[in-house]
Amino acid sequence: MKYFIDAVKNNYVNFSGRLGVKGYWMFVLFYVIFAIVAQIISLIPHLGFVYGLYSLALLLPSLAACVRRLQDTGKSWPWIFIGLIPLIGWIWMIVLLCKSSQEGDNQYGPMPVDK
Repeated sequence: MKYFIDAVKNNYVNFSGRLGVKGYWMFVLFYVIFAIVAQIISLIPHLGFVYGLYSLALLLPSLAACVRRLQDTGKSWPWIFIGLIPLIGWIWMIVLLCKSSQEGDNQYGPMPVDK
């Protein structure tokens, strides 16, 4: 949960630096859990806007976390667009996001503690 709170509270639009594998996937885990809860709440009459509001509110932190994760592997921010390639793009993006951290410091900063 601390990774999710850190991404939303401290790194809301922070596109610089690095984010380790554990930090990124823990953020994704809680993002999905809260998205499911928001989707269920959206099924209640007059609360259909909750999921859309949730998605919109977390759009920038999600992009920032993804960019920082890519930078941790040594890739620059434009690599985020690889996911737009039909079928293979998503597979390639998941492989990049699961790739281990680049050892030591790189041009984006020091190696994250959580790797």
